[in-house]
Amino acid sequence: MVLDRDEEADVREMPGLVVRWADSRFAFWNAITLNDVGADAALLEKRLGQAADIMRSKKQPGFLWLFEELLADDARVVLEEAVQRAGLAHAFPGTGMAGDLLPIPEPHHADLTFERVTTDEQLRHYADINSRAYGFDLADGRDGLNGSTLWKQDVYAYLALRDGVPVACAATVEAQGRLFVVLVATDPDHQRRGYGEAVTRKALYEGARATGLTRATLHATVAGAPVYPRIGFRPNSPMHFYALAD
Repeated sequence: MVLDRDEEADVREMPGLVVRWADSRFAFWNAITLNDVGADAALLEKRLGQAADIMRSKKQPGFLWLFEELLADDARVVLEEAVQRAGLAHAFPGTGMAGDLLPIPEPHHADLTFERVTTDEQLRHYADINSRAYGFDLADGRDGLNGSTLWKQDVYAYLALRDGVPVACAATVEAQGRLFVVLVATDPDHQRRGYGEAVTRKALYEGARATGLTRATLHATVAGAPVYPRIGFRPNSPMHFYALAD
């Protein structure tokens, strides 16, 4: 998805660090993660400094995605202090989830109809729902998605419409033998009505039907964390998203 936005994006794997940085206005396309298994406090400090240096070299802001289960016990104890010393600040929490839950029944919701994203107009609606849900400028989401062929062909991206108006969206994409759930969002004016869960089920249903895959993974926000276990996902790691503090 990063290369979809920029064929010369920073996509590389370093010792203990994975970089996927499109330098897009859409901050979710600018990511670094730590992948040492059992990193102790000293190694964590080193990796955080390396990640922060890379982030400072970029034009657009993004996030360091940190999976707590990869850290040794002593690193977890000093995590917040080490983050501050690296010049990073906590942006928001998340939870990694997975499940061998597919296939699932075809979903229905009394208020909604579903459309697969195949046109530029539908993709713009998808971007705008995400921007409103996550508090981004509309231009940020559009910079991340508008004009993408990948999202209109290879991603199982769906809009949920109420009375013909797009109110929620979700997508799945095949990744390393599983379906990854990506960019689930509900317009703030239509939340807490089950729309996000319904359209997520739709994206999972269609993705599984097309690929035959049985396992799915995702990164849940605080808002989504109570929803996904109802579909069959189980938490596997607390996540932390960090941005530059300065």
